[in-house]
Amino acid sequence: MKKTYGMINEKTTTVYFNGKGKLIRVLSNRRGESDTTGAAVKILISVVLGALILSGLYYLIHDIVLPNLNTRVEDMFDYNG
Repeated sequence: MKKTYGMINEKTTTVYFNGKGKLIRVLSNRRGESDTTGAAVKILISVVLGALILSGLYYLIHDIVLPNLNTRVEDMFDYNG
């Protein structure tokens, strides 16, 4: 029992000091940017780029592909051969 208690005490002490060191590193960080700000900027950039890509695909399909597809299908049915 005493050995088990010693092992548990050792593990909790290790976890405590590892967590404390991580907390000190985070609090002493002076980069001026938090993780939430960086994540928000990344999300905004991905939304804007996604909207640009989708609008480009919409333009491509609506103005280029569909008219050509329509004329090709009409040409196939008007075949007099």
